Amino acid sequence: MPFSSVHLPHERYNETFLSREDLEMLLRERNLAAIQINKCVDAYEMAESVHEYQKRPDNTPYFWHPSRVAKICIIELNQYDVSVVCAALLHDALEDSHVLTPEIIELNFGSYTSYLVQKLTKDIKAEGVIKEWVEKEYVERLMLSSEDARMLKLADRLDTFRCLEFNVKKNPIKYIMETKEHYFPLAQGSDSPRLKYLIKELQKEQNKFLG
Repeated sequence: MPFSSVHLPHERYNETFLSREDLEMLLRERNLAAIQINKCVDAYEMAESVHEYQKRPDNTPYFWHPSRVAKICIIELNQYDVSVVCAALLHDALEDSHVLTPEIIELNFGSYTSYLVQKLTKDIKAEGVIKEWVEKEYVERLMLSSEDARMLKLADRLDTFRCLEFNVKKNPIKYIMETKEHYFPLAQGSDSPRLKYLIKELQKEQNKFLG
């Protein structure tokens, strides 16, 4: 399976995003049925609504992040299964919405999308010792999850790695080291070309900081 990263030398990566029109075009190019494309567009619009008023530390709209994770899945990983694309778009939605539930996601996008989003959701408000326990439980849950869930988590981290030079994290070195320790193992022992590609890209990005 040929994978290739997308290089946009004329653009700041953190200011790029996947538009609704580009999402539809990419899925049409892969011969998805109209009903499947419409489901992905519905997930796009739901995620866009959930993250409407959120900004990242670099002052870009938060929604651009999940849109790029979906873009990584489709373009770089050649993964355009509707359930996975919807989950990529919605992967932070449960964390950031007071009204959205796994049941609502399942009703609109199916049980597998709901499963993936739940696996990718953690308590982001936890502090101190509880935060450490939450992080440990989260990683353990991902280790036991489907390959798609692990792929989405690594794609999520890759997008943030590519934004580190734009100050999306207060301590990029700490974020890199936590990713190496906790999330690189998600690909250990796997023959998946997608997981191997993601680790390679993550290592490429970390070398910008670690040398």
